[in-house]
Amino acid sequence: MNMKIRPIKTEADYEKALARVDKLWGSKKGTSNGDELEVWVTLIEAYENVKYPIGAPDPVSAIEYYMEEKNLKRKDLTKHFGSKSLVSDVLNGRKTLTLKIIKTLHQELGIPYELLIA
Repeated sequence: MNMKIRPIKTEADYEKALARVDKLWGSKKGTSNGDELEVWVTLIEAYENVKYPIGAPDPVSAIEYYMEEKNLKRKDLTKHFGSKSLVSDVLNGRKTLTLKIIKTLHQELGIPYELLIA
């Protein structure tokens, strides 16, 4: 039974769409159910992006994320910040990043400028 595909405008529409995706989950690509699943997922993502936007992380969260991804400890950042105390001050929110540190973190760790300048 195909549900009528239409834009998701309300929370009730959203709940129905999620229920339909649950039923279609695992459908093979290229089948009518697989195509319907793909359309519902696209509509749900569009609704969620408007209704529940996720902003960019703050610079400290971005640094901590990259530290975790690269398995780095605070002491590993000392060479990028210049001192252990500055690493501590920035990660604890007592000081902000300098342009020099932002440039270094971007070049050395690959953290996008947009995340560090927020």
